[in-house]
Amino acid sequence: MTSKSPDSKFAIRKHTSRSGAVIPFTELGFGTAPLGNLYRALDEDVAALTVNAAWDAGIRYFDTAPLYGLGLAETRLNPLLRRRKREDYVLSTKIGRLLKVVSPDQRTGIGKFFDTPSRQQIYDYSYDGVMRSVEFSLERLGIDTIDVLLAHDVDIFTHGSKEASDQRIKELMEGGYRALEQLRSEGTVKAIGAGINEWQVAETLARAGDFDVFLLAGRYTLLEQDALTSFLPYCVEKKIGIVLGGPYNSGILATGPRPGAFYNYDPAPPAILDRVARIEQVCAAHHVKLVEAALKFPLGHPQVVSVIPGGQSPQEVTRNAEIMGAKIPAALWDDLKSEGLLREDAPVPA
Repeated sequence: MTSKSPDSKFAIRKHTSRSGAVIPFTELGFGTAPLGNLYRALDEDVAALTVNAAWDAGIRYFDTAPLYGLGLAETRLNPLLRRRKREDYVLSTKIGRLLKVVSPDQRTGIGKFFDTPSRQQIYDYSYDGVMRSVEFSLERLGIDTIDVLLAHDVDIFTHGSKEASDQRIKELMEGGYRALEQLRSEGTVKAIGAGINEWQVAETLARAGDFDVFLLAGRYTLLEQDALTSFLPYCVEKKIGIVLGGPYNSGILATGPRPGAFYNYDPAPPAILDRVARIEQVCAAHHVKLVEAALKFPLGHPQVVSVIPGGQSPQEVTRNAEIMGAKIPAALWDDLKSEGLLREDAPVPA
């Protein structure tokens, strides 16, 4: 269900969880990995200005995780959240990693996260691990309830093989899932789900439990729509909401096919560069920027409740908000389909 928010310029997509809670996602959300000093350190003042720019732009959905900066992103959200009424925003965070105090040379994410607390991640998808993780997150965030609690990264991308992923899924479903259900029934969280890098793993989970929302990172974008094969139709059937992370496929749909453009966190291969160049040509013929079509496209699917690009500065956040206002002619989507650059069965924004 889509409606307009009285205090946000973005449309609200309401999603009802299995507990009966109605969660009002803004179509544009804010992913907080950059607040955890991902790839470069953010000055504390810049981090605060970035979060406040998101609020001022009308964003009311914030996604975070203990992994992001090893607790730093959750801590940096705390001042913003504590100044707002709890009912005025939607928050998701994640479970699956506990943080252990270690010496600086042993911390997780050296070379990826910068100037973070000296913590080491410990994967734990057990019942006790979920309960402990939620307790720690509530303390860092300074709040009492979480809207959406997601099991984080039980996928092949994170654990290195299907066998390792399957083992983590088993651990979650035999332990942590019971904690997720309990927290939802008690009202500590409104909805449960998972944050996943592969739609196939998301589908495995969706069929194994009674989940409300999945955060799918980069797997339903202007560049790739294989999730339409079976996962997204299943979400329609079961009324599962989708938050779409990584709408730019880690960069190339924002920068275009320039040399050195990134796709899935690595330099884009020639085939991807070529495909993006062809998509960009179609967009240009309709006087639409590639980045505009990329950010708007996922919202054409009825189960997508929000897209959450990251932002490392107030300017980037403001730019994403402005992009959301772009008007995309229907003929652009038609031409992409006729050129074989968009799946014929892909629903598109009205």
